[in-house]
Parts: sequence; structure tokens; C-alpha cells
Amino acid sequence: MHPGTGPLQDITIIDCSMALAGPFGTSLLADLGADVIKVEPPRGDTYRSLPPLPPDYANVAAEESAGVDYGGSFASVNRNKRSIVLDLKKAADKEALMLLCEQADAVVENMRVGVMDRLGLGYEEIAKRNPKIVYAAIRGFGDPRTGESPYADWPAFDIVAQAMGGQVAVTGPDDGVGYPSGISIGDIYPGTLMALGLVSAVHHAHRTGKGQFMDVAMYDAMLAYAETIISNYGYNQRELGARDVHHPTLCPFGVFPTSDGGVAIAAPGAEHWAALCVAMGREDLIGDARTKNTYVRAREQKFTLDTVSQWTSTQTKAQVVEALGGKVPCGPVNRAADIFADPHVAARKMITEFDLPGDNPRVSIVGTPIKFTETQAGFYRRAPKLGEHSAEIRQQFNLPLEG
Repeated sequence: MHPGTGPLQDITIIDCSMALAGPFGTSLLADLGADVIKVEPPRGDTYRSLPPLPPDYANVAAEESAGVDYGGSFASVNRNKRSIVLDLKKAADKEALMLLCEQADAVVENMRVGVMDRLGLGYEEIAKRNPKIVYAAIRGFGDPRTGESPYADWPAFDIVAQAMGGQVAVTGPDDGVGYPSGISIGDIYPGTLMALGLVSAVHHAHRTGKGQFMDVAMYDAMLAYAETIISNYGYNQRELGARDVHHPTLCPFGVFPTSDGGVAIAAPGAEHWAALCVAMGREDLIGDARTKNTYVRAREQKFTLDTVSQWTSTQTKAQVVEALGGKVPCGPVNRAADIFADPHVAARKMITEFDLPGDNPRVSIVGTPIKFTETQAGFYRRAPKLGEHSAEIRQQFNLPLEG
């Protein structure tokens, strides 16, 4: 019996995606209760070997795999899934995938344009067997079915999507080069949008009996993510520069130094600015001509930011938060150890601990941020070893035996 309790527990998804973008999106759906069956080639998803690796990690290609065959990156985006090994170059395994798709609500892949079509496993072929199927694809520059792109055949990674979508240009100091995000948002955000689109299309299919092809281009997703770049240029041809650690128009609204790190403070409005001034012991700045409202503070940004920085630099992160918490939007610049120690994270169950196979210490990954009162979502099964559920899935879906 499917152990998921989330609102999507009646949905079955065949996940042929690998690496990060597709698996992240399907992990969200698995958290929400969907039965996600991960289809892997004989050597497995290449993401399995990415660090951090547990002590008894065994290479996926090893003949004997006594230990766990994946690291933390794979574990995080493949929790709650089952794994079956299919070699899609073999006729029998292609038919097995078709049989899975016949009984599923959706199939997901993130290969380059035309790969699945050349295998005889493209949307049109699968839809002949299951007209209700939702076929979801993530590609660097989209699929010709939804719109031609001059870059359709180009490979793409997270950093390419971030750069072309504008994110890199507005991040970091204004040195003309730009900085990528410290997180792979060029994968994470497209995967998130794919999950939203898939659920929407499955809802439509359940209502009408008609499936469809859908895709998310990583470039397109990053354009949506960086929407302010488009609106600023679209309204008055304003090119946004690199933001560094402060907002270009709201002031103060950024990251300020402390004696032990940094803290975010956002006080552009009158009430929050006044509370900040009181906390700093600078009530005189509430009505000062240079700082009396957000417009003049932005105009006199250097003075405003220097004043706030002079105060925060003499405080620890905890002291600033104690002085401003509940009065002014603020928060410490957390590193991993800070996050693990934060009572909010514990209260909201945003760190999930579980046991890996083999002789390994207990490990942790992030929990689900989507909370429900009736249909609880979240972690219920660790990421699978390669092909761990092959026999179980073959029996459940009446697939031919291996070999």
C-alpha cells in the first residue's frame, strides 16, 4: 500500500528525469503524496555519486553494492520515490516503460530535445497508449511542441540559465561580471514550476479525460524568476545594476555587518524606520531632512546605510535581533549550523532525519515547506538504492520479468 498521506496520494508519476531540475520537481510531488517511480538506466542517475557521501558509499557501477549507493544530494531530491532499472535501448524495457505509462497520470523527463522521440518514447507514442497522460519535460530552451527556439538543441546547466535569464547580472557587487546564486536556482526554480504545471495538467486530465504535453524551459523559468528585470526595462528601459547587499530603491533594505557576521534589516516604511531609530538610540533621525522618508533615505543612501552599519557593527547578530525582533523586519545571516540550531526550524519540522542503509550515521535533509492541516505531506521513505524496487514495481504493474 502506498504510504504517502499527502493530497496527491492518488497520483502516479513515472520519473525518467535525472540530475537536479526534474528530480527536485518530482520530489515536491512525492512529498505531497504522489507515487513517484524513478526510472534509471543500469548505471543509475549520475547524481547518485555527488557528495556529501556517507562512510560506506559503494559506487553504483560496483558489482557488489553492500553499502548505500548515493550521497546527500541524491538523497535530498529523491526521497519518497521508488527505483526501477530500465535500459531504454532494449525493446523489452521500452515496452515496460510504456506499460508503466499506461497506468500512470504523468511522465517526466529532462533529456535534450528529440532523445525520447528517437527512442520511440516521445509524447505522441505514449499518448497513443494512454490519452490521459501528462507528459512533462524540462529542457534548457524548451521543446518545439510548445514554441520554437533558436537554442532548442543547445545543452544547458543551472549556471547557463541563471546567466541568460538575468539573475547573474543583478547579483553581487557591480563589477561588470555578475555573480551566480550560491544555490542552483537555475535548476530548482524550473523544477518547481514543472511540478505546478504537472499538477494543473493532471487536474485538467481528470476533469476532461484529455492529457497533454507540457514543458518548462530553464531559460524561461529564470526570466519569470527575475521578473523585475523585465518590468523595469519594459516600462522605462532601465537596466538594473548588480544589487550587492542593498536594495536600489528601498532604504534601509539589505544586509548589514555585525561583530560576528551579518544581519538583514528592512525598514523602508515610516513605522519600521522609527522603531529602528529608537533601537539605535538615534531618535533624531526620525524627522531628519536626510532620513525622514524612504525617498530621501534612498537619495541619501550612503548616509543612511553608514549610520545603520555603524550601529550594527558594534552588536552581535543576536543582539541586533533581540533589539529589533517583532518590531522591525530583521533576521541573522544564518550558516548551516545556525539553521540546525534555530527553534523555528525544529518547530516547523524543516530538518528531516533518517537512517541510511548499511553502517552509516543518522543523516539529515531538508523537510517539506508545504504544510497542510488535513493531508500531511513530507518525508515517509528514504531515497532508493539503484533498482531497489524493481521486482516490486514489476509485480504491481504487471510488467514482464527482467531478462
